[in-house]
Amino acid sequence: MIRIGKISYWHVHAEDYTRQAIANPHTEIVAIWDELSERGTEKAAKYDVPYYAALDEMLARDDIDAVIVDAPTNIHHEVMMKAARAGKHIFTEKVIAPTNREVQEILSAIQEAGVKFGVSLPRLYHGTTRVVERVIKEGDLGKLTMARVRLSHNGAVKDWLPSHFYSKEQCGGGALIDLGCHPMYLVRLFLGMPESVNANFGYVTGKEVEDNAVAVLRYPEGALGIVEAGFVNSHSPFSIELHGTEGTLLCGFPDEKKPVIRSNSRGQEWEVLEVEEDLPSAFDQWVEHIINGTEAADNVAMAVDLTKLMEASSLSAAEGRPVRIDELA
Repeated sequence: MIRIGKISYWHVHAEDYTRQAIANPHTEIVAIWDELSERGTEKAAKYDVPYYAALDEMLARDDIDAVIVDAPTNIHHEVMMKAARAGKHIFTEKVIAPTNREVQEILSAIQEAGVKFGVSLPRLYHGTTRVVERVIKEGDLGKLTMARVRLSHNGAVKDWLPSHFYSKEQCGGGALIDLGCHPMYLVRLFLGMPESVNANFGYVTGKEVEDNAVAVLRYPEGALGIVEAGFVNSHSPFSIELHGTEGTLLCGFPDEKKPVIRSNSRGQEWEVLEVEEDLPSAFDQWVEHIINGTEAADNVAMAVDLTKLMEASSLSAAEGRPVRIDELA
């Protein structure tokens, strides 16, 4: 049994990962640390495990094998460095950290400790993503010229997001670094890494962080990637558009479960594609890597690129200019 210490319930998905740990037959939650003692003691009572006011004390337990990190983004570096140096396997909410420099330091500590690392990038493993990947591989769209992925909800206008999700200090940003992570890593999956990013942020509800965001990714051979995210839309479906020299694939207009394609190689009619089965979750894959002594290489590589793209986007929006990926430290 893999015994897990839970690092914070700051993130809105912290309970989801707790449930995944309880549901997985190879894992159990055995301890909780939280930067807020009241929240930590409440969760510890709920799950009948001890609460630790000091993270170092929890990490010093020899019978804890791994941690799940749902702490504020701005302390990801601190808590993961401590966990790695304590020899604990690490599963974390995205992003790994706000900057590429911090990510590289975390990865170095993980490699030195020889622990297993996994990042929650859930839409990588959805059946919809799998069918899009298959279509790209089969070449029915020809040379890809544009990918657009959008994800938005009404958390800011209906006030159901926790207030700390609007803290620039804790989050490193707003809609883009939170919700926009999913469109960002999907565009990265479909088109690869761009040479530059140009981002624009909107502030519809007057929060400290952006609640409306677009990032345009530019590629050397002319392709463009468009990433859209927001906290201010009540009926905006998750959507994917892929356009190429030979065809177009659309998903989420409005049904995510009915992607359609029109391709010169498949005839002139729109065709509904069958969605494939979901792969195991990132958490369950991480557990298998711990058991089998393998590495989540693709997952981690995508997460590293995600931080680079988010850092470039934030810098672009702040300075009002495109930012090249090779500018990052």
